[in-house]
Amino acid sequence: MTAPASSQTADGPLADQPPGGGLDRGVLAVAMCVVLGAIMSILDVTVVNVAINDLTKEFDTSLATIQWVATGYTLALATVIPITGWAAARFGTKRLYMISIALFVIGSMLAGLAWSATSLIVFRVLQGLGGGMIMPAGMTILTQAAGPKRVGQVMSIVGIPMLLGPILGPILGGWLVDDVSWRWIFFINLPIGIVALFMSARILKKDEPQRAERLDIPGLILLSPGLAALIYGLAKGAELKDFTKPDGLIPTVVGAVLVIGFVFRALNAKSPLIDLRLLKRRSVLAASGTMVLFMAAFMGAMLLLPLYYQTVRGQGALHSGLLLAPQGLGAMVTMPIGGKLTDRIGPGRVVLVGMVVVVLSVAGFAAILGADTSFWALGGVLFVMGLGMGMTMMPTMAAAIQTLEHAEVPRASTMLNIIQQVSTSLGTALISVLLANKLASNLKPFGGGGGEIGSTKKIPDEVMHKIAGPMADAFQHTYWYSVGLLVLAFIPVLLLPRKRPDVAGAAEQKAEVPIAMH
Repeated sequence: MTAPASSQTADGPLADQPPGGGLDRGVLAVAMCVVLGAIMSILDVTVVNVAINDLTKEFDTSLATIQWVATGYTLALATVIPITGWAAARFGTKRLYMISIALFVIGSMLAGLAWSATSLIVFRVLQGLGGGMIMPAGMTILTQAAGPKRVGQVMSIVGIPMLLGPILGPILGGWLVDDVSWRWIFFINLPIGIVALFMSARILKKDEPQRAERLDIPGLILLSPGLAALIYGLAKGAELKDFTKPDGLIPTVVGAVLVIGFVFRALNAKSPLIDLRLLKRRSVLAASGTMVLFMAAFMGAMLLLPLYYQTVRGQGALHSGLLLAPQGLGAMVTMPIGGKLTDRIGPGRVVLVGMVVVVLSVAGFAAILGADTSFWALGGVLFVMGLGMGMTMMPTMAAAIQTLEHAEVPRASTMLNIIQQVSTSLGTALISVLLANKLASNLKPFGGGGGEIGSTKKIPDEVMHKIAGPMADAFQHTYWYSVGLLVLAFIPVLLLPRKRPDVAGAAEQKAEVPIAMH
C-alpha cells in the first residue's frame, strides 16, 4: 500500500527528515506551490477595488451595480468553503487544489474578456468558486507535508502573501489600470496560475481519495441561494431607499426564509454543512458576532478610499494604490505582535485595543475627509487603521478556536471563514449603495446623479471644482455608517476570552456543563 501524498514530498517520506528541524527542499517546493495559489487569490481581492471607478466608466453603469464585481466574488467564496473538506476527501487534496486553480484561471481569463457589467459579474462568481478552495486545500497539503512540529515555519511562509497582498495589490492593480488595461488585473492571473498548475503536477504527490461524509445537499441548497437573495434584496432596498418595494422586498424575504430554514437544518442534522451548534460556546459566539460587524464595517469602509482618491481628488488608479499602501504597512507591524500577545494574555484584551484603534481611525476619516485634505494626514490615519486591523482579525479567529477540541477546529474554521466572506459581501454592497445615494442627493442641485461615479472625470474642471466639496461630504457621511457598526462590535468583543488559551479553554469547558444539563 503506497503512502498518500499527505505524508510525503517530492524528495521522499517526511519520516526521513529530522523532526522539528528546518524545512527540507521538498517541503519548500510544496510551500512554493501553495504560495503561488495564495498570491493569486489574495491579490485578486485587493486589485479590484482600485479598478471600480474605471469599471463603472467602462461599462457605463452605476456604482450600485459594479460593486457586485466584488460582492459576487466574496459570495462565491462563501459558497464553496463549506464543501472544501468534503471535496478534499472525495477527490484528493492534490486533485482538488489543481481543479480550484484551473477554475480560478478560467474565471480570470473570462473576466478579462468581459463585454458588459453582467458578464463580468458572472465570470467573477466563477473565479470565486475556484478561489474559495485554493487556500483551504493548499493549507491542508502544506501542513500535512511539513508535519505538526514544523507547522509554525510553514505558516510563516504562507503569511507572506497575506501581509504583502494589501500593500502590493492596490499598487499592481493601479499600474495595470492606468498604464496597461483594466483587463490585465484579471489576465495577470493566467501566467501565475499556469506555473502553479505545472509545479503542482510535478511536485505534489498523488493522494488517494478517502471515504467522505455525505455532503449536506439540502443545507447547501438552502444556504447558498439564501445568502445571495438576502444580500441582493437588502442592497436593492437600500438603493431604492424603500425596503417595501417588490424589487427589494421579495428577494429579501425569500433569502431570509431560506437562511432560517438552513439554521433549523444545521441545528438538527447529523452532519450539517456548517455546525452552528458550536455557537453554544461563548468564545465562538462572541468571535462570530465580532467578525460579522467588523468585516461588514471595515471592508465596506475600505471600498470608499480608492473611490475618493480617484473621483474627488482626480488621482489615477496607480497613485491611488500607492496612497493605500500605509494600511498594509501598519498591519505588517502589528500582526505578528498581536499573535504573540494573544498566546500570552488572551485575545479579548488584544482585540479590544485593536477595535479602539480601528474605530478612532475610521472616525478620523469621517471627521477630516474633505475636498483638499492633506494626503499625508490621510496616509497617517490609514497607517493607524492598519495597526488596528493587525490586532483585530487574526486574534478574533484565535479567540474562537483556542478553546475548542482538536476535532472541532476544522468545523469552526469553516464557519468563521464563511461568516467573514458573507459579512464582507454585505458590507461592500450596503456601503456602496449608501455612498451612491448620498452622492445623488448632494449632486442633485448641480444636475448630477452620483450613481455613475466614474462619469465625474468627464466633467469640466470648473464644474468639478464646485462639486468636489459636496462629493467629499458624501464620502465623509458614509464613513459614519461604518463607525456605527464598529461601535456595535464592542458588545461581542467584551465577551471574548481575556485569559491565556489554556486557562480560557478550561474555564469555558466548565461553563458548558450547566448548558449540557439543560
